[in-house]
Amino acid sequence: MKRVLLNEQMRRADGYTIDALGVPSEELMRRVGEAIADEVEKICRERGAKQVLVVCGAGNNGGDGYVCASDLLRRGIAVEVFALGGTLSADCSREKSRYSGGYADTISDSAEIIVDCIFGTGLSRDVEGEFAEAISKINACGAFVISADIPSGINGDNGLVCGCAVKADLTVAVAELKAGFYLSDGPDHCGKVVVKDIGITLPDQKVQYIFENSDISILYPKRKRNSNKGTYGTAQLVAGSKIYKGAAALSLQTALQSGCGYVKLCAPAEVADVLAPRFPQVIYNSEPDQTADCIAVGMGCSVSEELYELIKGLLQTYGGTLLIDADGLNSLARYGVGVLKSKKNRTVILTPHIKEFSRLTGKKVQYILQNPIKTAEEFASEYGVTLLLKSSSSVLSDGARTAILHRGNSALAKGGSGDMLSGLAAGNVARGLSAFEAVACASYVVGVSAELSSRQKTEYCVTAKDIIKNLHVAVKCLTAP
Repeated sequence: MKRVLLNEQMRRADGYTIDALGVPSEELMRRVGEAIADEVEKICRERGAKQVLVVCGAGNNGGDGYVCASDLLRRGIAVEVFALGGTLSADCSREKSRYSGGYADTISDSAEIIVDCIFGTGLSRDVEGEFAEAISKINACGAFVISADIPSGINGDNGLVCGCAVKADLTVAVAELKAGFYLSDGPDHCGKVVVKDIGITLPDQKVQYIFENSDISILYPKRKRNSNKGTYGTAQLVAGSKIYKGAAALSLQTALQSGCGYVKLCAPAEVADVLAPRFPQVIYNSEPDQTADCIAVGMGCSVSEELYELIKGLLQTYGGTLLIDADGLNSLARYGVGVLKSKKNRTVILTPHIKEFSRLTGKKVQYILQNPIKTAEEFASEYGVTLLLKSSSSVLSDGARTAILHRGNSALAKGGSGDMLSGLAAGNVARGLSAFEAVACASYVVGVSAELSSRQKTEYCVTAKDIIKNLHVAVKCLTAP
């Protein structure tokens, strides 16, 4: 796993390096500027570019830009600076005074490579005036764009666009990955991300992580030949209703491909009767089997007090891992989320999307989007649950650990994606993974399958059925030696 930092965590790391380790801010800025210049020089060689334009703001990100421009001059690369207005920070003022190259009057369409050094990760206000105009010109000119640390206009904590934002082809991340690279609008603006180590030391503190292929592959250990159905556990799904039969079908299909030994479905007769001929390997029951290793409830069940009472009862009597999704979450939101605090279960998993989480917490959608990691961590800690806050990139937290799951694409922005994830996660728990691992694995594998399916059919045309068909391909890709 790779570390991912929030703005405040990065500020603390900067402060620790400067104050505790005695590395001057001037030296850090020199390292940053030269690290960016290294990447600019590579792109110049690759593209045969002759001219570089560095667009500098007035803060320390602008200071990094002036160092970069000065270093490019020393390397014999033709460079100009387009300087934006504002009160210069002390570090930016110093480096601007040292820059001996030329200045451009405008951001022209003839620019070959543009280095974006307008704003850093600390931006929290909307971009306006000459800054917005500069960003608009950068995006329109057709140049190859390299952003210093983060594309200007992207919030480092949540990835949201602050009014407008640079669309970079390459982002040179200083020292650490930032949460804004992966959340909300971040992936659409960052392009390729390269991390440059400049000697900033992270003090002991809690940070977030992103999963990589290698982290998922170890969650698929080699299966023993001397094993049986009981070796790999039981996943019980409580899913489906008269108008949502498909939700049960999607969930059980992914559970069947999870590697667990048994998949059981508790569903209304009109759902079970339709599905039984298609999936004879599934065990159909009228009441949830509380001996199962994991019970996943809520997918397509419809919101009702009856469903709420079922969940309430399972929270009190069931000793395994209970996963609550979809209408299970909406029933909790309507009839009382407080019941989670009196649970007797070993583990409870919740998998809300943003609107479902808004209903659960009473917080507005925009607030959650602005604070996805904070709200997920606080809820997980308060209620003692493992929470997957689903979005284009999802936040997973059990209160002690937090990860961002970033695989997938817009092919998942269609009905049925959550049902697939819940079934796969339940099966993962049944075969022996922890709640945190099971959900991370499910989200990652479904995301990879969506990417593979999109290469075959485009993101427009991929359906949930396609993603299910490619689950085995995704697992093979992730586990190949």
